[in-house]
Amino acid sequence: MLEFKEENPFKIRSYQTAAETIDAMESPIADAVYRGGAAELQKIPGIGKAISGQIVEIVKTGRSSYFEELTRDAPATVLDLRRVSGVGLKTAQLLYRDFGIKSLTELRSFAENGGLSSVPGMGEKTLARVTASLARLLSEPAENE
Repeated sequence: MLEFKEENPFKIRSYQTAAETIDAMESPIADAVYRGGAAELQKIPGIGKAISGQIVEIVKTGRSSYFEELTRDAPATVLDLRRVSGVGLKTAQLLYRDFGIKSLTELRSFAENGGLSSVPGMGEKTLARVTASLARLLSEPAENE
């Protein structure tokens, strides 16, 4: 969502680093939260003050007010657009901002009605790739709409 909102690249990289660090941990991040809160988390390389506070909030409440703030203007489902082969960050932003596409099903409908041909950079090969990718993604049982 930070990339979608075109946030500072250093901030984006900090979140990516923290996510990679947490993913590689042997014990759940919640263990560190319960051991010593934000101070304990900040001992972990790549986790600073802001990110540690957000982790504590997520562990204790099950939600992130920061993520909710980020998604206020653009629903989280808009990130699903990036799962489509042929739809990168810039295209996802364009689809959302210029055409109001917020989900995979909306993108499918837009594509079925010929709307993708009006999207800059959508050549014939890209259109075919997007259409095939959408069909595959929407046929998956665990669809996130």
